Amino acid sequence: MTDDYAERLRRNRAEKDDFFADHPQSPVPPEERGSFDGLAYFEPDPSYRVEATVTRHDDPDPVEMETTDGRVVRYLHVVTFAFEVDGEAAELQGYRQAGDDPGQLFVPFRDKTTGQQTYEAGRYMELESDAELTDGDTATLDFNLAYAPFCAYSETFSCPLPPEANWLDVAVEAGERTA
Repeated sequence: MTDDYAERLRRNRAEKDDFFADHPQSPVPPEERGSFDGLAYFEPDPSYRVEATVTRHDDPDPVEMETTDGRVVRYLHVVTFAFEVDGEAAELQGYRQAGDDPGQLFVPFRDKTTGQQTYEAGRYMELESDAELTDGDTATLDFNLAYAPFCAYSETFSCPLPPEANWLDVAVEAGERTA
């Protein structure tokens, strides 16, 4: 990870803090925005920017994810990412909803920091590519970009909970954390 990448990441984090503090669509309740002094993050760490091998599922299985308000949302399990993190082999499933852009993937996950150093319901990553991923492709999973969903800041939001298939057995000390 170059100093330039770490600096870009810090600038993006500052922009997100500004959005949370001032924007009308901020998930921070209006009465709390005056005291909002920014999100907490782990320091950028290149070891949490991992290369993953893609397995594409041409006939994706539907997955029903529970949400923080008890509803259920349906996603399609379109890819599986196989990678190594902290010396451990791991996999995460990538999802999208029917009709979504094929280059957009949603990767919700839990890890050993969940509920202790990070939001209790898990965190999210999103991947964007110009084309659909195919079998054997390599994709970069950058846990430095992992974030807590809006429901971490307000109960007015309903957020999908990471399915058990996306519970990692390692602590991923990267991305957003709790204070």
